[in-house]
Amino acid sequence: MDGKYINLQTDFGFKKIFGSDCNKDLLISLLKALIPERQDIKDIKYLNTEYQGDTFVDRRAIFDVYCESEAGDHFIVEMQNASQAYFKDRSVFYSTFPIRNQAPKGYWDFKLSNVYTIGLLNFEMDDDSADPDEVRHEVKLMNTRTKRVFYDKLTLIYVIIPRFRKTEGQLESLFDKWMFVLKNMSELMSRPERLQERVFKRLFQAAEIAAYSPEELNCYFIELGQKLGAERLAAAAKAFGLGQSITLAPGLQSDAASLPGAAQLQNAGDLALFSFGQGALTATPLQIAAMTAICSCSGVAGLSG
Repeated sequence: MDGKYINLQTDFGFKKIFGSDCNKDLLISLLKALIPERQDIKDIKYLNTEYQGDTFVDRRAIFDVYCESEAGDHFIVEMQNASQAYFKDRSVFYSTFPIRNQAPKGYWDFKLSNVYTIGLLNFEMDDDSADPDEVRHEVKLMNTRTKRVFYDKLTLIYVIIPRFRKTEGQLESLFDKWMFVLKNMSELMSRPERLQERVFKRLFQAAEIAAYSPEELNCYFIELGQKLGAERLAAAAKAFGLGQSITLAPGLQSDAASLPGAAQLQNAGDLALFSFGQGALTATPLQIAAMTAICSCSGVAGLSG
């Protein structure tokens, strides 16, 4: 279960940290880590992340993060949790939008700026062209006979997060450090010693859940509940003592209140409400006190039910 810091693999968490203007320094650092040859990025501006197409029948595209550097280069960054059979096709399709958007009205000599489409994948991607243990895949248009890059202004980068297995003590490069936090942020209770750079101090400040508004937290917990699923969420609530009476003395027990089971949470609306403590869930003051005690004791229950 997530704790002190936001889960960067959720849609809400990723956009909150990397999709807001106040955090653009974090996105710049991430881009430099993912694209080593682009250490020259000094500033970015965020662009519209939703494109409807030229007509109402055209397929629309919605990006997680879309930005342009001061040099005019375009970057699309997607965090993808669910496995998708045609994600490579999708990323190529997405790349067409920043290419087309560079075309001005009137005369044009067809000179394009660089386009980078980056997929941060929380699943294994079927790709026979790369080493099966490779974390980062970089793809460009290539001459198949000479094996040389034919066109270097379109770059597709795929990062397979589950393949990154380095521990904190093994972190060396900026890429290592960003991969570590992308994979483990929500499980950390403090900033690791290896992440002493200023950008990571900023990251941990921006990712602290306690600083978010109730409205932001509701959105985050709804998505987190969807990510965990009804069974895991209901089991976690039960482990905290919800839905169970507490023995206060021989023959004296507290009320059990109500805890919906996984079967009752199959409805998306019910699961969303349950994710932030509403809906059919009720709790007594004693249960809340016991749950708080479990949290303060590192998950060890102090009361028997």
